[in-house]
Amino acid sequence: MKKFSIIHFIRYDMWRVTTKEIDNTFKRWGYEIIRTIVLVVRGFGSKNLNDKAKSLTYSLIFAIIPILAMVVAVAKGFGVADVIEQQLNASFLGETNMVPTIMAMVQRYLETAQGGVFIGVGILILLWAVYSFFQSVETAFNKIWNVKNSRSILRQATTYIAIVVLIPVLIVCSAGINIFVHTTVESTIHIEALHDFLRTSGVKFLQFVMCWLLFTVMYVAIPNTKVRFMSALIPGILMGTLFQLLQMLSVYLIAMLSRTSIVYGAFATVPILMTWLQYTSLLILIGAEMSYAIQNNEEFEYEQDLNRMSRRYKDFIMLYLLSVIIKRFENDESPLTAHELAIRDRLPIRLVNQLLGRLTETGILREVYVEGVQEKTFQPALDTHKISVGMVISRIDKQGTELFLQKPSDEMKTFWENYKRLKETGNSFDKILISEI
Repeated sequence: MKKFSIIHFIRYDMWRVTTKEIDNTFKRWGYEIIRTIVLVVRGFGSKNLNDKAKSLTYSLIFAIIPILAMVVAVAKGFGVADVIEQQLNASFLGETNMVPTIMAMVQRYLETAQGGVFIGVGILILLWAVYSFFQSVETAFNKIWNVKNSRSILRQATTYIAIVVLIPVLIVCSAGINIFVHTTVESTIHIEALHDFLRTSGVKFLQFVMCWLLFTVMYVAIPNTKVRFMSALIPGILMGTLFQLLQMLSVYLIAMLSRTSIVYGAFATVPILMTWLQYTSLLILIGAEMSYAIQNNEEFEYEQDLNRMSRRYKDFIMLYLLSVIIKRFENDESPLTAHELAIRDRLPIRLVNQLLGRLTETGILREVYVEGVQEKTFQPALDTHKISVGMVISRIDKQGTELFLQKPSDEMKTFWENYKRLKETGNSFDKILISEI
C-alpha cells in the first residue's frame, strides 16, 4: 500500500484531479482553497512580489500628494472637501499628526497647478504623477496575470481617472452612512453601553466595507484582462481586512514610539510610515496574485505531468479531441467549447486550450461563436473526409519557423534536404540509419 505523503499530495496528487469531477461541494472548495494558497505562495517567490512591492512603495511616496490633491479637487467639486480631511484624521495618518502638513502640501500643490508658468502645465504635472503611479500598478498587475500588452493611453487615462473619482465618492457615501447610523442609534437606542458599542462598531464596519470595495474595484479594473467579480471580491475582502488590521497595528506602534520621540524627534513616525506604505503595497500585490490564482485554478491541473508529457501521448490526446469534434460535426450536433471538451473527458483545461490552439493555427479547426454561448466553440475548417492522421501530424510538424539559422553549414543543409525528403515520401524510419541520411 502506497504511503501517504503531504508533500507528494501538494505537488502531484492534488493537481491530478479536475475540480469538475469532484461531486462533493465542500471537498471541491477545500481543493480550490489549498490550490489557491499553494499558487499564491509559489507566485510570491517566482514573481518577486516583495521586490515589486518595494519598487511600488517609492512610486507611491512620489504620487501620494498628487493623488490626494486630485481626490481633494474632486471632493471640492462635490462640496465635501472637509469630509476628506475628517476621514484622513480618522485613519492611520491622523495618528501621525501629519494630516495638517499633508493638507497644506495638497493645498500648495493645487495652487501651483492652477497657477503654472504656462497654461495647464501645473495640471499636466499633477495628472502625470497620478498616471505614472497607476501605470506602475498596472504593469505589476499585468505581470502577475501574465498579460503582455497594456491598455492604450486613452483607456489607461479613463480607467485611472474613474478610480480617483470613485475614492471621494466612497468616502462621502461612507461618511453619509456613518451619520445616518449615528442618528438612528441615538434616536432608537437608549441603553448607553449598547449605544456606544453600536456607534463604534458601525464606524469600524463602514471603514472595512470601504476598503473591501476599493480593493475589489482595483483588482477588477486595473489588470488589462477580464477579471471575474468573485475572483476579485474574495482577495478584496481579505486584503481590505488585513489593510485595516495593519493600520491598527501601526497606530499601536506609534503610541509605543511616542516615548522614544526624545531620540527621534519629529522623525519618530517616519520609519513606521515607510513600513506601512511598503506592506500596503505588498498586500495589494498579494491580493492581485490571489485573484489570478482563483480565476486560473484549473490552468494548473496536471501541471507537473504536462511538463513531462511525451510527444506521443500529446499527439494521441490532440487526435482524440479532433475526432470528437469531427464526429459531432458529422452528426449535426452542437459544437463544444474548450471547457466542455475538458469536462467531457476530465482533461486539464490548460492542455485542451493548448492543443485546440495548435489545431486552429494550422487551419484544421476554426473558432465558431454560437448564439447563446459566451465562449468560442470549435468546428472542422476542412472537409472531414480529407482530414487524415498523416495530414494532421504533418501540419503539426511543420508548424512554427524553420531555416532561421543565418549561416548553416553545407553539411547541415544537405542533412536537412535528405531528412525533409524522407518525411515527405512517408517512408518508415525504422531501417534508416542516422549516418545514411
